[in-house]
Amino acid sequence: MSWEKFTKHYLSIDELDFALDISRIDFSDDFLSEMEPKIQSAFLAMTELEAGAIANPDEGRMVGHYWLRNPALAPQPELTTEIENCLAQIKQIAADVHSGRIAGAKGTFKNCLIIGIGGSALGPQFVADALGDPQADKLELYFFDNTDPNGLDRTLASIDGQLAETLSIVISKSGGTPETRNGMLEAQSAYAAADLDFAKHAIAITGKDSKLDQVAVSEGWLNRLPMWDWVGGRTSELAAVGLLPAALQGLEIDRILEGAAAMDTITRSNVTAENPAALLALMWYFATDAKGAKDMVVLPYKDRLMLFSKYLQQLVMESLGKELDLDGKVVHQGIAVYGNKGSTDQHAYVQQLREGVDNFFATFIEVLKDRDGDSIEVEDGTTSGDFLQGFFLGTRDALYDNGRQSITITIREVTPEAIGQLIALFERAVGFYASLVNINAYHQPGVEAGKEAAITVLDIEQKVIAHLREQAGTKLDAVKIAQNLNLESQTELIFKLLNRLAINSRGFSIEAKNPAYNSLFYSK
Repeated sequence: MSWEKFTKHYLSIDELDFALDISRIDFSDDFLSEMEPKIQSAFLAMTELEAGAIANPDEGRMVGHYWLRNPALAPQPELTTEIENCLAQIKQIAADVHSGRIAGAKGTFKNCLIIGIGGSALGPQFVADALGDPQADKLELYFFDNTDPNGLDRTLASIDGQLAETLSIVISKSGGTPETRNGMLEAQSAYAAADLDFAKHAIAITGKDSKLDQVAVSEGWLNRLPMWDWVGGRTSELAAVGLLPAALQGLEIDRILEGAAAMDTITRSNVTAENPAALLALMWYFATDAKGAKDMVVLPYKDRLMLFSKYLQQLVMESLGKELDLDGKVVHQGIAVYGNKGSTDQHAYVQQLREGVDNFFATFIEVLKDRDGDSIEVEDGTTSGDFLQGFFLGTRDALYDNGRQSITITIREVTPEAIGQLIALFERAVGFYASLVNINAYHQPGVEAGKEAAITVLDIEQKVIAHLREQAGTKLDAVKIAQNLNLESQTELIFKLLNRLAINSRGFSIEAKNPAYNSLFYSK
């Protein structure tokens, strides 16, 4: 790596304490000029998006997460007012909770249970972990982010009998998301078992007149906040979804919004060399051959950013993983994202990254500030932070020396502004990349297909349960049950359903056979 190449492709934005280094992506000298017409088209598409164009034709809706940190940009004054009112409401709720004006059955709230999934959990989890401080946080956050019964029990056990001092936030745009609905019902059951009124400890974040909204109104929940149809789940961290938990935790949400707004301003530039989001998108385009040929390994060298790769998985993969392009052509687009943190991952998979299959590019995130206060020397003249930077720079060089390419993002320290900047940077890079490869980043038909398939499975399960109960005491294998129900094509599925039902004391027993798929099942 020459100094000349580094300085040519190193973008430093001093007012943001931010830098982007693309010098270790080996694009040709004429790549950027050749891509200029495409990226200019992407700039135009983004301008139209922010102006309120219908960006999600499947649902006939706008995409307006950029308005959340600059409400004046919203194309209609009533939307500006709604965003501003929502932010004011968030701040008032947080102030009332912290002061004890809004309190639980046993006084001031100490904990907050977030009940959501996907973007309704990943964003709040990332920000809480990145900016939280056990010595300063005003509420401790817990999460129901799955429908795993044991996982729910573990979270409740962590709350340790303090439900009377725990505020619950249920987050679902439609109110019909099964995992969130299940989490809500499990929470209601736990509160009831503790002789507590869940409604007096609950806030809903949901769409107007949704199923959840109706429940919250009818049961008299503490409050309700909006989820607008123009904000997708994976871009909702700077809406009520993420801002209310952060404000309750005691984080400075205005600083997060200011950081995002500042990055938005920089990434609106149509001068490609000055736009970090455009450069990121172009590097993704080059590194993946514009078709997801390589994965993105995200390696932040800071413990506080450990959950960033998990957050980016949804943002990038749900946005870019598409079967069809905008012309209806089958393209199977997408970029797989994985990662954890440095230098931990050096002991996990850098061996393969350097010497194994060359199917990735790395995104390093460097944080310059080690800690508040001075550091001890763990060796003569060397601190723990020196070692961390050494591992980062050494790993980056070791990869590049073996033909493995990377991008480096540098921030001064993990602050609310920096977190807002990172969120905004990758949101816009995703939008630009989608334009470059001619796909819609703002819908998710595959997710909806998965939900529909799950409904089909649950419908078959109910038919199997009813059939066994009708023939109580009769021992039947999966093949016979499938035949009786005219579901021969679903025999494997029926076997899987029966196996779990029998193990979980649902009123069914199993007479084990060898091999296991010949086992007999019956209703008691």
